[in-house]
Amino acid sequence: MRVLHPSRGARLSGKPMHGIEESLKLKRTLLLSILAVVPAALMPLAAIGQVAPDRDSKPDKAEPSYKYEVFAGYGYTSLNQVNQSRSGLQGPDVIVTRNWGKYFAITADGAYYKYAYESGNPGTPSVQAVLFGPVIHTPIAGRFSGFGHVLLGGEHLAGEDVTPKVSFAAGAGGGLEYQLSPRLALRAAGDDVFSSFSVTGNTSALSYSPHRTWSSRAAFGLVYRF
Repeated sequence: MRVLHPSRGARLSGKPMHGIEESLKLKRTLLLSILAVVPAALMPLAAIGQVAPDRDSKPDKAEPSYKYEVFAGYGYTSLNQVNQSRSGLQGPDVIVTRNWGKYFAITADGAYYKYAYESGNPGTPSVQAVLFGPVIHTPIAGRFSGFGHVLLGGEHLAGEDVTPKVSFAAGAGGGLEYQLSPRLALRAAGDDVFSSFSVTGNTSALSYSPHRTWSSRAAFGLVYRF
């Protein structure tokens, strides 16, 4: 039986043993290099994957801010400036407000009270009021917010023999709002308005004597912001 010498067997296989070992070392080195490169390549992708959602995600939307708002609704006023009145008057009330920032505004209030709440008033009195003033408003809780105002202007009293026909008027009050949507809200408000008309039936010498009264007002309706 013939025994081949190792070096001879290597030569018979076509490659020397030294060459095979070098080839294996190169393959191991290449494999290790690939294994080192793959994680290095994947790490930036993983980092991008973590950052990308934050960059692509939309920021929380800020609450919309509107400069103007219009209130339209039902208005009521007591009629203390008319002697022997037994019933208040009701009619439309329209308010336009200009907002400056989150808490401060200027408002213009126009109301026409013509219809008696119930029978009992002498004559056919009606009141037209135009008032202006500052407003402070603030959130309360959830959809509820509140406001307070001070108003100055004038009132016109028609249907009665009074002097003057138009009187200086001023008042203060406030109200609550319930937000239906970013633009729409329900409002309930109230205040007391001062005016001064002469007393009906005075003698001529006293026809311009002051007749100072406070009349309570109320309003309920919708607010639209834009």
